[in-house]
Amino acid sequence: MKHDTLKTRAADHLVDQLVAQGIDQVYGVPGESYLPVLDALHGREDVIRYVTFRQEGGAAMAADAYGKLTGKPGVCFVTRGPGATNASAGVHVAFQDSTPMILFIGQVARNMTEREAFQEIDYRRMFGQMTKWVAEIDDASRIQEFVTRAMRVAISGRPGPVVLSLPEDMLYDEIVAPPAPARIDVPRYAPAPDAMEALKARIATAKKPLIIAGGGGWTNRGIAALAKFAEVQNLPVAVSFRSQALMDNDHPNYVGHFSVGQTPYLADALADSDLLIAIGPRLGEMTTAGYTLLEPPVLKQDLAHVFPAGEEIGRVYEPTVSLVSDTESFCSAAAAWSRIAPGTFSERTVELRAQYEGYNNPATVGDDPLAPMFAHLNEVLPRDAIFCNGAGNYSGWLHRFVRYRAPGSQLAPTSGSMGYGLPGAIGAATAAPDREVYAFAGDGCFMMTCQELATAMHHDLNLTVIVIDNSRYGTIRAHQEREYPKRISGTGLTNPDFVAFAASFGAGTARVHDLDGFKSALAEARARKGLNLIEIPLDHGILAPGKRLD
Repeated sequence: MKHDTLKTRAADHLVDQLVAQGIDQVYGVPGESYLPVLDALHGREDVIRYVTFRQEGGAAMAADAYGKLTGKPGVCFVTRGPGATNASAGVHVAFQDSTPMILFIGQVARNMTEREAFQEIDYRRMFGQMTKWVAEIDDASRIQEFVTRAMRVAISGRPGPVVLSLPEDMLYDEIVAPPAPARIDVPRYAPAPDAMEALKARIATAKKPLIIAGGGGWTNRGIAALAKFAEVQNLPVAVSFRSQALMDNDHPNYVGHFSVGQTPYLADALADSDLLIAIGPRLGEMTTAGYTLLEPPVLKQDLAHVFPAGEEIGRVYEPTVSLVSDTESFCSAAAAWSRIAPGTFSERTVELRAQYEGYNNPATVGDDPLAPMFAHLNEVLPRDAIFCNGAGNYSGWLHRFVRYRAPGSQLAPTSGSMGYGLPGAIGAATAAPDREVYAFAGDGCFMMTCQELATAMHHDLNLTVIVIDNSRYGTIRAHQEREYPKRISGTGLTNPDFVAFAASFGAGTARVHDLDGFKSALAEARARKGLNLIEIPLDHGILAPGKRLD
């Protein structure tokens, strides 16, 4: 019998496609609707590892972290119905963060569709608004077609998630596999030459230009080229919400980030700029402070918008110069330019850098217990340490006082999803096992995915969780104090003993109350490796860096 007539089970063929595309980790919660896939993964741990989670939302968030770090789609497998709805939290993160992801969902058998069979959902309708493409593989002979298309869709243009549902009976089918596919790479496309010349002309006549970098799909080469472009042209570089790892925060041209709460000197600098070069960000609600720092549709500044999907440019803000390009191609081309306006922008860049240095200094928030702890991380951790967090006021300290110095060092959802820190750290620890990984969470954020401590222990991962415990949903309490002072409703929390809780999983633990205790606990966690948790109880009167309740 000839080799090309040998038949293979559909589930094995599916796993073969992932391996062929260089996927070495997949995340999920096992389910009966895709049992053949679990069987196909058996014995292949040397080439593709299945990381078992306790809840599908965490698995999808870990897949998002993998996608952010590697540029390859993070792959997640979940069962139908409840498994898919749980996983949707991570899919939404990937969509708003422009992260490549493929979610595979076990589906009811083909002869049961449209009957509201057990846990049946129409995934095209469910995921339609939060994905780039949703499809169902009804014919096993088309698995390779669907998977390779999913890979291309996930990584092309503006990256994002794809959902493929797998009828469980289809996975048992026997097929003749087509020839193995080629490895799919991210397509690169440079901006139009006339648009680049138009940008050069704008830079030549500008008095106070400002770069804002952000968005997904960045590569190490693109990040390096961004820095060179800024250096050669003496341009200040700020970054959009939770995009701080796009430029070494120690670089003299880095001037800070636009966050949830306005960064005062950056708001002034943006208002004072006459040319805004947006490389990669969508210029969304968080970065623009609810579209108030930049008022749509026509800005008073000239806007040069670089984005990998043409339909996004002009969606909210009318550009002066449109550059449809991936960020690596644009930055590489711009980095090759010679100086356009010699010496013109240096003084402003130095001034903004000095303002960033002051804002980054923990002494600027007075007697704040957390600020020096987060600043201490800069002193002792390696430059490529990875910091993961979800949502909450605690992230204000992290984003303000920690310096992100290497690509991939910040994994945080721009969608503001709570619970991301721990599963994101698991994704990072599996994708980049040689880097130190830290998960940060408030007590409310941590409790949304705290069961994934079991995942970290089960897979013998090295990561440290730092929990800031103020026994409340702090962000919502801050909003309440602003809108309805002293009328507390629904934001108080009763927590377990986090140290005892983590110890029950076998983690190394510590509870600290001051800087000296934190220094000691961090040093012990780094020496011990494995899973560690450090709890920092926080005074209930502290809401944000330098801000307290009366």
